[in-house]
Amino acid sequence: MFFDRLRERTDAVDSIVCVGLDPDPDRLPDHLRDHELPRWAFNRRIIDATHEHAAAYKPNAAFYEDPDGWRALTETIAYAHGKNVPVVLDAKRADIGNTARQYAGLLDRADAITANPYMGRDSLEPFLSRTDKGVFLLCRTSNTGGADLQSLELASGETVYERVADLAGEWNEHGNVGLVVGATAPEELEQVRERVPELPFLVPGVGAQGGDAEAAVEFGLADGIGLVNSSRGIIFAGDGEQFADAAGSAAKQLKRRLNRFR
Repeated sequence: MFFDRLRERTDAVDSIVCVGLDPDPDRLPDHLRDHELPRWAFNRRIIDATHEHAAAYKPNAAFYEDPDGWRALTETIAYAHGKNVPVVLDAKRADIGNTARQYAGLLDRADAITANPYMGRDSLEPFLSRTDKGVFLLCRTSNTGGADLQSLELASGETVYERVADLAGEWNEHGNVGLVVGATAPEELEQVRERVPELPFLVPGVGAQGGDAEAAVEFGLADGIGLVNSSRGIIFAGDGEQFADAAGSAAKQLKRRLNRFR
């Protein structure tokens, strides 16, 4: 089970930090640009510098969706696994029929995936049925536009994101479901936790987006399990040839900051 492995990793490194591996080609250090696979070269150095502080890594598929990118992603996942760190692929996928089954094939590589619940249960079934893998469903996201739909009130009086949380609890038949709930709306983070006390959260927005670290820990963990993600705030903490050292320091600092509230 994914969340059992995540617990083991969390205990081993005393950390709930998830490091987002989003190697924006425009921001890679100049000295890596001539590498055959610059994104892989960048990620390898980030992993070397941060793995002792990382409960998980979260590569965003958007930064890898080209031939060289998929090669870089494959190498990155294998290297993270070599360091005994689980990988959550941030793909936000969902569809129906054969398309959903193809998307779920991404779990052959990663340990968990983010998925979009807005097409309903059948669009998620190929992910949910992978009982050894984790599925983090988008619930209340950290972007400012998330409220455009997620905060709409339904006829029942609950919001869309609250309904998603309730459904996720119902769909957690195999104990492999979590939720993506952003740290930029701490009150809503608390509301979601009250509705689904048993589901672990993947909490983005701490770092470059300025989310509430204390709320992320207090409400993001279920029985001590959950992840607080930082991407740009760690991997682009520095530049030039010392970028990896800066990333390692940023990951260590975030781990200490979050652990004050655990």
